[in-house]
Amino acid sequence: MSTDEGVVEIVVCLGSSCFARGNSDNLAIINSHVQSHELNVSVRVTGRLCRDECMQGPNLSIGGEIHHGVTTARLRELLQLLGGPSRSGHGTA
Repeated sequence: MSTDEGVVEIVVCLGSSCFARGNSDNLAIINSHVQSHELNVSVRVTGRLCRDECMQGPNLSIGGEIHHGVTTARLRELLQLLGGPSRSGHGTA
């Protein structure tokens, strides 16, 4: 699978189990982070249906690396690795 050079792809599982376990919230957090950090050019957010890893969900991948059991707190940590201005005072998780 080819990707545009310099573009990080975030793929969110939209299967019913992952979505109910937290990817609904995770998707909103990702979209907000991409917009607020002006990463629209360097990050591509896509969704896909089930990968048959439901018991380990919510699942998503960032730059091809699959992450299982992604809580909102863990997602915020992962998103900080994408760059953009760092925020002090992390708000609520």
